[in-house]
Amino acid sequence: MEFSEVKSLLNDLKIIASYGKEDIAMVYLAEIKNGALIEFVESIQPPIPREKKWVLIVSTMDGCPVGCMMCDAGGYYKRKLTEEEILAQILFLTNKRYGRSIPVEKFKIQFARVGEPALNDNVLGVLEKLPHMLDAPGLMPSISTVAPVGREGWFERLLEIKNKYYIGRFQMQFSIHSTSKEQRDRIIPVKKWGFEEITKYGERFVQKGDRKVTLNFALAQENEVDASVIMEYFDPEKFLIKITPVNPTYRAVENRLNSDVDERGLVLKHRKFVEELEKSGYEVIISVGELEENKIGSNCGQYVQRHLAAQRKLENSYVFVRKE
Repeated sequence: MEFSEVKSLLNDLKIIASYGKEDIAMVYLAEIKNGALIEFVESIQPPIPREKKWVLIVSTMDGCPVGCMMCDAGGYYKRKLTEEEILAQILFLTNKRYGRSIPVEKFKIQFARVGEPALNDNVLGVLEKLPHMLDAPGLMPSISTVAPVGREGWFERLLEIKNKYYIGRFQMQFSIHSTSKEQRDRIIPVKKWGFEEITKYGERFVQKGDRKVTLNFALAQENEVDASVIMEYFDPEKFLIKITPVNPTYRAVENRLNSDVDERGLVLKHRKFVEELEKSGYEVIISVGELEENKIGSNCGQYVQRHLAAQRKLENSYVFVRKE
């Protein structure tokens, strides 16, 4: 992709609002040429400086068709974003900070703001183009997916791209949330891979030098989690467990989901689940971001457009978001 094409991409992206704090996280609301609104985020992790770790979180869809129980982006789906529209989000942020040469030790791009990435073939095109467009030795893409059924070809191509460009520098995450099939189907109301399919793919995905595949639990007290199910299906040499809070979203409140991870990073009701996994040799990461990100609206599951449209506002999140 030539510089003129890059410039054209950015000309099509009009920032209409931004929210947050430069030293923690910023959410950008942008309009593209056909009038669609997209959201994307940049964040750092104090006290780690931006030159050490910088995270971009971009959208892959205009809204999302999945409708997970804790995610505010569900129910607004319009269409998939093009390669150009995804790249424009990334290039706006890189140009703002560094240009096309990114001197960041850990430069993560998460395809996880709005949209299920595995439902959009254009995500794969972006992953192929990034190494040619940016001089970024620390680049590490991150795909977080619910593994929708019928997208086996997408996952096969993703594996090929990872092996060609990103050995040792790719974060693959499957959103699990519950070890109960019935409850998992309620939390993630689309047809998706079972644990057998996820483990078969993950074992092929992790080759010598690669990072382990992440099984992600946004852990609510109401969720059913059984360590023996994880042990039955997933090899601790190939898979790790990441547990995050259920962030204060409108959907989480509506569905009466109460986070089982407190602000100190302690797991409450399901502590035994964590302890059993650790005793069995699993790496377990308790990931709690800056609490101020909830006020900014930049955390996982948050969606500024849902907040702006809401008649009754939440009290403990999206605090910094105001209608322009």
